[in-house]
Amino acid sequence: RVPLGVIGIIYEARPNVTVDAAALCLKSGNAVILRGGKEALHSNMALTAIMRDALNQSGLPMDCVSLVASTSRESATEMMNLTGYLDVLIPRGGAGLIRSVVENARVPVIQTGVGVCHIYVDSDANLDMAAEILYNAKCSRPSVCNAAETLLVHAAIAERALPVIAAGMREHHVELRCCPRAAAILRDMETTAATEEDWATEYLDYILAVRVVDSLEDALTHIAQYGTGHSECIVTDSATAAEAFLNRVDAAAVYLNASTRFTDGAEFGLGAEIGISTQKLHARGPMGLRELTTTKYIVVGNGQIR
Repeated sequence: RVPLGVIGIIYEARPNVTVDAAALCLKSGNAVILRGGKEALHSNMALTAIMRDALNQSGLPMDCVSLVASTSRESATEMMNLTGYLDVLIPRGGAGLIRSVVENARVPVIQTGVGVCHIYVDSDANLDMAAEILYNAKCSRPSVCNAAETLLVHAAIAERALPVIAAGMREHHVELRCCPRAAAILRDMETTAATEEDWATEYLDYILAVRVVDSLEDALTHIAQYGTGHSECIVTDSATAAEAFLNRVDAAAVYLNASTRFTDGAEFGLGAEIGISTQKLHARGPMGLRELTTTKYIVVGNGQIR
């Protein structure tokens, strides 16, 4: 394994990303150029100064870690076009940032995680388990990409399941945006009518889209249309339904009877993560040290020819 080279990271807020990204890049032998958002600029500058000083004291080049002090749109655009300087560019942030980098960069990009994640409650689901999984996936930390954004419930169990699940969501002040069938079942609760846009929205908030589906096939079709390839979950006691879901859903992580919140570098045993890739080439899912390297073949001979 050999390093990718010089890695550019464009990210928003959260200064912990500054340290996580730098540490992973250094550990894997890469240099890194960081460009954070305006919300954490002073923290990012302080953290980078500490790391550069530590590099200098350790006898390593300080420029292994660099920070772009400008948070202007122009600085991001310039990084996207640094062919010949950057070997790869990794965006971390909201859908707008990631879309801008993917669409405009001339540097190779590893696309990370917009997460429109689904919990599908099958007709053979354990309702108490489903409610607990959804609570964790939606409420434990709604502002992250592995939080659940849409609940799909099989019609055969919806009359029993939705009131139980919705009661738990109401306790935590989660707004429910429901399809007409779900709204009819929850007519005694305050809900909002879901729009087409809701099915494709990463809320990152205490908001949950809710839809009743007639079959596993309908759930799979919905996820294929609106999912972002991040993390998807089925709650079921049926081995047949579980196998179909796990094999057919196209996502970086698929779960049987477990919360989507496990899609995380630390939870997967990778330590910190540089991001969660939702693409298929080079890396997919949580990206740790190995994903920041590539392969180099070393062939040693004593005169062999082909």
